[in-house]
Amino acid sequence: MHSSLATPTVFSGLQPVAVWAHFATLCRIPRASKHEAAIRSELLAWADKRGLGAEVDAVGNLLIRKPATQGREDVPGVILQAHLDMVCQKNSDSDHDFLRDSIVPVLDGGWLRAEKTTLGADNGIGVALILALLESDDIAHGPIEALLTVDEEAGMGGARGLASGALQGRLMLNLDTEEWGEFYLGCAGGLDVNIERSGLPDAVPDGYQGWQLVLHGLHGGHSGVDIHEGRGNAIKLLVRALRHLERDFPLRLAELKGGTARNALPREAMASFALPAGMGDRLAAAVMELQVFLGNELRGVDEGLVLAVSPCAVDSVLASEEQAVWLASLHAAPHGVRCMSRRVPGVVETSNNLGMVDLAPAGGSCNFMVRSLLDSGSTALADEIVSLWALSGTVAATNGYYPGWAPNPASALLKTCQAVYARDFAADSMVQVIHAGLECGIIGAKYPGLDIVSFGPTIRGAHAPGERVEVASVAKCWQLLTAILAELR
Repeated sequence: MHSSLATPTVFSGLQPVAVWAHFATLCRIPRASKHEAAIRSELLAWADKRGLGAEVDAVGNLLIRKPATQGREDVPGVILQAHLDMVCQKNSDSDHDFLRDSIVPVLDGGWLRAEKTTLGADNGIGVALILALLESDDIAHGPIEALLTVDEEAGMGGARGLASGALQGRLMLNLDTEEWGEFYLGCAGGLDVNIERSGLPDAVPDGYQGWQLVLHGLHGGHSGVDIHEGRGNAIKLLVRALRHLERDFPLRLAELKGGTARNALPREAMASFALPAGMGDRLAAAVMELQVFLGNELRGVDEGLVLAVSPCAVDSVLASEEQAVWLASLHAAPHGVRCMSRRVPGVVETSNNLGMVDLAPAGGSCNFMVRSLLDSGSTALADEIVSLWALSGTVAATNGYYPGWAPNPASALLKTCQAVYARDFAADSMVQVIHAGLECGIIGAKYPGLDIVSFGPTIRGAHAPGERVEVASVAKCWQLLTAILAELR
């Protein structure tokens, strides 16, 4: 059974009521990537009850159609697009089960947030805005197609599988960006590099004792939107710590784990290893020293870093040559910003996130997520990573390629959006290109000539526990969305 929302009144008084009511449903029903069936069934029944045309395509996307209001039948059709799934991240002290438990939001000073988990405002608020529009009976609009995709966060499987003839609209509003007052007109593309390597375990040497080293307390965050901030990567930092310890200790590695999502900056990592008995005091002093100098490097950016060591059981260890390959390769592998764009000042052009590692004596795996505004940039950086691992005879597989979304400065839809924003909010909006993967590039490639603009409310901490959304910006998004639809001719 799903756990109920601890405080249903958290949404009481929030405007617009319909949007928050739909977001409450999205919080109540788990919707991890590749596990969207429950929320999709709920929304399919909801649409059927209201007489809206709804269907599920071959890959699980939900498409809901709403006819134009009277007198607006000749207005160009608009596709409203968002994704159903959410990034599932939690603190290590949380027992939340993302496949069973509801998200429990908290209202905190004008922001709605989750405490020890992600909130799912990315992209649940976009979905809620669309559902509220479909439900309304007093908003003028042309023909509406709501495209609610699946599997966006784990590889954009829904957008990839979308049939090229499924949509009729000529305009598309994507509601999956996270800075109110900005219209997005382009995004990065990218691909994944997956490493797998097997080995033969070694016995723990006689007289050796097991230890566990845990690194935690980092902010984490979105591997695209936050990559330029220089936040710590728990995997990279822990590998550095292990290599440092190797200089002074005959360390035999048994396990290395870190990160839980390819598109999130790793906040925590853990290693277990064996050392000759009697070295505990020296080890504790070395770990304390490591915490100090790693903490100094992150000062002003990621100040919560904690390194903790404690005894543990170790049954087997990696062969010495495997330990050398893994630690050297992970240490040498790129992470972070590769270069900034010269075409779009202030925007990251190419980056990479070492997002997950899972290593044991019999072998292991790791994942790199590469992004770039230039398709050639992402493939070139991915090839660097493949080449690095090839030096040790390790075969790396690249997959999940998706194209970037090339900006169209002449977009007529953008001009309408900007004009409505200036009129209704008495301010100038900004036009941006985002270093994150939106589905717009994939969908646009399937529908040449589709005019696309993206906007959304202000969200902070997406892809990390404590994710929050500014309540006032949600109301503004609703006002903007309805005004844009009324303005289209």
